[in-house]
Amino acid sequence: MLQNDDVVIVRDAEGARFQYPRADVLEILADEQPAAEETPAEEEEQLPEIKTSKKMTALLELGGGAAVKPNEAVGAGVAGTLLIGTHHIGRRHIFIGGGLGYNGLFLKDDKLHFLPIQVAVRVPFIEAKNAPVFGAALGYAVALSKEYKGGIYAGVDVGYRFAINPRTALALMAFVQFQQAKVNSTITIEGVDFTNKIGYNLVTPGVKLAFYF
Repeated sequence: MLQNDDVVIVRDAEGARFQYPRADVLEILADEQPAAEETPAEEEEQLPEIKTSKKMTALLELGGGAAVKPNEAVGAGVAGTLLIGTHHIGRRHIFIGGGLGYNGLFLKDDKLHFLPIQVAVRVPFIEAKNAPVFGAALGYAVALSKEYKGGIYAGVDVGYRFAINPRTALALMAFVQFQQAKVNSTITIEGVDFTNKIGYNLVTPGVKLAFYF
C-alpha cells in the first residue's frame, strides 16, 4: 500500500491496482501480520479494506435494439434506466440499487411505452480496474397508456466495465429485457365491436452504454 497527501494506492494478490483520492478515504483497515521473520515468503499479500466517504452511486444506462412481439411483429426498442445504490461492498465493486427506467417498443401496429420500477445488481466477474460484468434486474413495468396494462419486468445483461477513477466507470453491455403486457384488442362481428385484453410477452434485445458516477 502507498499513500500520500493526495492519493491512497493499494494492490491485491493478483496485482490489480486501486487508487482512491486521499480526501475520500475515511479509514484503512489492514489485517494484522506476524513479524517479518514469521511470515512465509509465499504468503499472499492481504488487500486492505478501504472505507470511502462516497456512500451512494448513480448508474445511468441508455440503449436500444429490436422490439419483438412473439409470433406477431418485430420493430425497434429503446431503453433507459437511472438507478441509485452502492458501488462498493467490502473489497468488491458490486453495484446493488433500485430506480426507474423507460422501455419503448415501436412495432408495426403498436407503440408501447412502459415505466419499469426495478431493483438491479451489477457484479464483475473478476475484481480488477477493468473487468467483464454481469447484471440482472427485476420489477414491475407501469404502462403509460390507458389502452393497455403493464406487468412483470426482468432484464439480464453482460458486458465489460472500464474504470475511469474510483468514483466513475463506463460499461458497454449487451442486454435482453422481458416485459409482460395486456393490450386491448377489438374485434367487430356483424357490426358489433367486442374488446378483450390480450396478454403479451414482449422482448427487447440490444446494446447499451452504462455510466457509474
